[in-house]
Amino acid sequence: MSTDYQQAREALGARLRELRVERPRGRLTGPQLAALLGWPHSKIYKLEGGRQTATREDLRALADALGRPDVFGELAARLTGFETHVQSWRRQLTDGHRPVQERWNVEIDRTTVVHAWEEAVIPGMVQNADYARHVFRRYADLHGSMHDIEDAVRARARRQEWLFEKGHLFRVLIWEAALRSLICPPSVLAAQLDRLAGMIGMDTVELGVVPFAASVKVAPANGFWLLDDRLVIAEDWHAELWLDDVDNIALYTKVWNALRESAAYGADAHHVINAARRALTAR
Repeated sequence: MSTDYQQAREALGARLRELRVERPRGRLTGPQLAALLGWPHSKIYKLEGGRQTATREDLRALADALGRPDVFGELAARLTGFETHVQSWRRQLTDGHRPVQERWNVEIDRTTVVHAWEEAVIPGMVQNADYARHVFRRYADLHGSMHDIEDAVRARARRQEWLFEKGHLFRVLIWEAALRSLICPPSVLAAQLDRLAGMIGMDTVELGVVPFAASVKVAPANGFWLLDDRLVIAEDWHAELWLDDVDNIALYTKVWNALRESAAYGADAHHVINAARRALTAR
């Protein structure tokens, strides 16, 4: 959980305590408020202490119980403000994978330069349809989400149009593990590697591969994307982190630059990709 997220959650908790103490009809204790709501009293203390995230329903119930339904809008806005930093897959995938891809498309369309690091999969911006299909299927199975696979593949393909627009630059780093990870059948990965190799030399793509044998300054882990100098999107098993504060953007930029020092480009990148391709043929 990000420091920004936790600080915002604690600030919301402090506001909830303030509303309880300054209740128009007289102050309530935490247990009294919990009894009024039919909640365990520990929930009040966790919410006010920033140890539990309120839902919109929680906030509406609290505002009504405290005789301040007028503050619900303020509380909901606070919640929305810090939830944008941690977007759980459970919530994001309620309506399937296509809406998630479309939100990404909106952000990419606003961006001129993308810096990306992927350690385990081929980046979505350069995936072919078959490879993307298998990736979406794996994640849908993992999260138990809607299998809107074909809609998601089409939405991701639309994002790739960005690569063919003048003035854009996709600066992507990939660890060699992503070239060899069989998240799909070998034949699908082989076609994907052929496409990846074909993108080297495009004027909108700067592709670097970090070989297994390369000396690295930071551990090659934790995939992330930098959109211009305004937003970092980092992925974890439970959620995406959307970080827009200056310190985190600077940190991820530093990590990307450190990884870049270990990357192979041009003919050297071709060599690493082709080695992975030959290893598939030998199976």
